[in-house]
Amino acid sequence: MPWVAFVRYHRNTGDAMEVSTIGERIKAVRKTFGLSQREFSDGIYLSHSFYSKIENGDRRGNNRVYELISHRYKVNKRWLITGQGRMFDEEQPDVELLELMGIIEDLDPLFRECIIQQVKLMANLNRKSRETAVKDGPRPKDAG
Repeated sequence: MPWVAFVRYHRNTGDAMEVSTIGERIKAVRKTFGLSQREFSDGIYLSHSFYSKIENGDRRGNNRVYELISHRYKVNKRWLITGQGRMFDEEQPDVELLELMGIIEDLDPLFRECIIQQVKLMANLNRKSRETAVKDGPRPKDAG
């Protein structure tokens, strides 16, 4: 079974994964999201070289690093540090949403505000559309 499929299988079943070091657990998280070391380290604001040393076991991370990983990728911090429990506290994080958030964070403030306003408008239209659908009830199916 490929590594990513193995990780997803264990994450979805809630079984604890057998990875012995923090570096291996961090790598398992990164592989779950299908990210390169550089993409993952950028997401937690670490230099690629420092992150690579942590993942490979050449350096030890600190509480700040573990907090960043836990917060950014919704990883169970206890599992990350000790290997006990589940990889994720909650349901599987939405990878596309995390990616979108990262893209928006990197935009100039003016563009970021424009995107946020557009999303708010679309959410409002979506809400109104749902309210109309509930009020009008189900539509009859075509007889043909």
